[in-house]
Amino acid sequence: MKLLIVDDHPVLREGLAALLRQTGPDTSIVLAESAPTALALLDRHLDLDIVVLDLMMPGMNGMAAITEFGRKRPDLPVIVLSSSEDPHEARRALALGALGYVPKSAGQHTLIAAIDLVMKGEVYIPPLILGESTKRPGSYQAAGGGGSPLTERQVEVLRRLSAGQPNKTIAYELDLSEKTVKAHITAIFKALNVVNRTQAAAAGRDLGLV
Repeated sequence: MKLLIVDDHPVLREGLAALLRQTGPDTSIVLAESAPTALALLDRHLDLDIVVLDLMMPGMNGMAAITEFGRKRPDLPVIVLSSSEDPHEARRALALGALGYVPKSAGQHTLIAAIDLVMKGEVYIPPLILGESTKRPGSYQAAGGGGSPLTERQVEVLRRLSAGQPNKTIAYELDLSEKTVKAHITAIFKALNVVNRTQAAAAGRDLGLV
């Protein structure tokens, strides 16, 4: 696995690199101190598997960087590692295309677990940030006060997700890119107020969607 760590703090950058190298002998790390530097490195490292991106950086901030990463390398997953625990920030990052949001206050194992989850094609949404509402997991508020909280396309994705199909298969069957499938899954998780595929499938069954 090859990771790109983007953070303007040298100590944190090196600390993350040291932590992630412990995940296995085949793990390699590329470091960047800014978003522009990281984006330039994409052309030199075509074999990157994932990006771990700080949000608060001088120059181009992390939100703008998420969009640029998606434009240059749409199939390269980005995980945000941020000091902000504002749920609005987390939702915005995910809406822009990040596939995970990890607060820096979380334990080191949380980041490793998030990376593992995203590498398996899922989306990591921290319950403590996005579950701040009083809604229980699986509850939702449909637009207009009734009906399904999902679009027809999202229901198609949910049905295949519930059947255990990986993102690549879902993308092939629905003639979509994997990036688009991941975006749909992020939207499904938000709409159903869940944090993983198992909960999404259960919520879909409860709603009679799958």
